[in-house]
Amino acid sequence: MSEAARVTAANAPSLTARVLRHVLLPLALTWLVGTAVALVIANYFTEQAFDRAMLDDAYSVSANVQAGERGIELLLSPREVTTVLFDQTEAVYFAVLRPDGSLLAGHAGLQAPMPDGGELYRFSDVSYQGKQLRAVVLRHKTPDAYHVVIAQTTRARTAMLERLLVYSLAPQCVLLLVLATWLWRGIERDLRPLGGLQRALDRRDAQDLSPVVVAHTSRELERLGDAVNALFERLGHSVRAQREFAGNVAHELRTPLAGIRALAEYGLAQSTPAVWREQLERIAASQARASHLVDQLLGLALADEGHAGLPREPLRLDQLAEQAVLRHLARADARGVDLGARGLDDAVTVQANAALVEGVLDNLIDNALRYGGRTITIELAGRTLGVVDDGPGIPPELQRDLTQRWSQGPAGHMLGQGAGLGLAIVARYAKLLGAELSFARATDEGGLRVSLAFGPD
Repeated sequence: MSEAARVTAANAPSLTARVLRHVLLPLALTWLVGTAVALVIANYFTEQAFDRAMLDDAYSVSANVQAGERGIELLLSPREVTTVLFDQTEAVYFAVLRPDGSLLAGHAGLQAPMPDGGELYRFSDVSYQGKQLRAVVLRHKTPDAYHVVIAQTTRARTAMLERLLVYSLAPQCVLLLVLATWLWRGIERDLRPLGGLQRALDRRDAQDLSPVVVAHTSRELERLGDAVNALFERLGHSVRAQREFAGNVAHELRTPLAGIRALAEYGLAQSTPAVWREQLERIAASQARASHLVDQLLGLALADEGHAGLPREPLRLDQLAEQAVLRHLARADARGVDLGARGLDDAVTVQANAALVEGVLDNLIDNALRYGGRTITIELAGRTLGVVDDGPGIPPELQRDLTQRWSQGPAGHMLGQGAGLGLAIVARYAKLLGAELSFARATDEGGLRVSLAFGPD
């Protein structure tokens, strides 16, 4: 890891902090909104309670207003009014007004909006003598029309709202702190196995691809551990395939390279051009065999590494078969072999990998040219692609063995050709393609039919 990447990783917030933030922030916002709504509702009902008490005072004063000989008059003395409207906390003001607005009794200049329409009372906020007051106007209808105004300061209301705010916020802040501590410890405890996995990977040697031990504390951690172990398994498979490829190349090329060197040294020791030509031809043949062997080994190694999945696309089997015939036609003619195809009139499309299908056809045709008879035919029947020859064939008891590496049949040992890799590559390619590989006699007289049947897409 580069120094910049290390600094960035060191400055990044921990997963515990991120999870806690993602949990607590929505929770705190929800709590604040809920508290605000609760306070608004509590304030509404508190205002109603205070307003109802003030309206009761207005009814008490109105009950002592009567019509006499001198008109409407208040029967209460100032001392009695003070007793009726006594409040230990608030300053209370009142006024009894005639219909024309003139003062009958109470505090001069105290005015408030009148009730609308047929309503008997109305609450409002007013200003009187430089003070903000809450007021109610109670209207008495005709024939003895008058209205009573009661107003009071709002210190008790404000104090009540402040107490509600303190008593609701303080416990919830404590609860939120306790919840944050509990969540921090719980998240840290649940993520501790993840830190253990990270430390185990940090201490691991680059050559150690054995599975890591995963604590079974959560489904997500198990999946992460399984993914890491699956990656190690794929890397181990790839490393083994590369090592085997290198070993196979070193082992199999030792003999042809030594032979080429011996042929070259022998030719250099001669002075006859005819011997030089003969040795050069033998060197060229040995080089061709070594090159073919390298291609087979490389193809098999790539197939082994490709077990995790290969790209597939719609392919025309009839076109691939025709191209395979054209690729090997010159070589077949040189050997006097009749190479052809059947069943290519109809288009057949499958989901497959072009390189693998071509590899199957090339190896089967190459084997047939080496060990087959005088006729080789590529057959296409529906979704089944096959290569048929009239050679000696393969006994049923040897067919399974010949799909393993370095396994050769009697014909290969007798001719001294090949390395036992061709059918192993074909079998591996068929498995990667998800196709069924089968061997059968071409005719009652003999021969070999190797078929590759593609399943439904």
